[in-house]
Amino acid sequence: MTTTLREIDLNLLVVLRDLMQTRSISATAVRLGMSQPAASNALARLRTTYANELFVRAGNTMQPTALAMQLAAPVEEAMVLLQSTFAQREQFDPAHDTRLFNLAMTDVGEVYFMPRLIAHCARHAPFVRLKVIQTSGPTLRQDMQDGRVDLALGPFEDMPGSAYQQRLFDQSCVCLFRSDHPFASHPPTTVAEYRHARHLFVANAASPYVEIQQRMEKAGIHASRGDQVSSFLSAPFVVATSDCVVTLPFKLVEQFARPLGLVWIHPPLRLPTLSTHCFWHRRVHQDAAHAWLRAQIMALFGETRD
Repeated sequence: MTTTLREIDLNLLVVLRDLMQTRSISATAVRLGMSQPAASNALARLRTTYANELFVRAGNTMQPTALAMQLAAPVEEAMVLLQSTFAQREQFDPAHDTRLFNLAMTDVGEVYFMPRLIAHCARHAPFVRLKVIQTSGPTLRQDMQDGRVDLALGPFEDMPGSAYQQRLFDQSCVCLFRSDHPFASHPPTTVAEYRHARHLFVANAASPYVEIQQRMEKAGIHASRGDQVSSFLSAPFVVATSDCVVTLPFKLVEQFARPLGLVWIHPPLRLPTLSTHCFWHRRVHQDAAHAWLRAQIMALFGETRD
């Protein structure tokens, strides 16, 4: 009857390999950090598995049988191959590795993170590739669990307990408008003045941005009464050529204000602070390549609290 791998304790092969090298039960026990009775028991189990003595005593040594001699080379090759899998997990050479990382982020995150991150990798890990996947909510959680997403960067909420996280930065939301807008010379100092402006909203915004709009709704600034776009990325271009003002995360405003000649102010309205984190699944927590990428992201974008 054929023996299957499920029926074998692979630790026994370690004992077999060391016995081939030491030809001694006691020396093998010392080498493997086990008691001599445990080593003797392992040999007994090997004999049962292979239906062969494997080693017979000859004076002060244990001499291998013909079958043990035949097993020596394939067992050694198997041990080397298994050991190499751990080496692959533990080693990462950014100068030569060709790893592909799938990163989940919003369109806002893509504008903020990717230019600097790609440029950094081009200098320090020229063969590493980055791919952005826009996903959120339950889909993101499942994608991380199944390995379709390596890292998630953003203000994502309701992440699973199996996810690790590291805070990158906090950011406020600011009001953006064109440079010759009335707010540029006379910034609003009250909620009433702020409410009087023509506001642009991003429709279908995901949490936690929806909390910003909810706070504005409570202040009487209603999305249903304003103009709406479907993407954060189009909002700066709209306000650049209109009388609209738009309330956006500061990191996004930083990217567009100067190129489009826009001006921003802090609104006279208390709005929630957005916290951006790096998330990853515990499955890849000890992976050397992932650890390297997380360290680069933290060095590039991590900010300490005052």
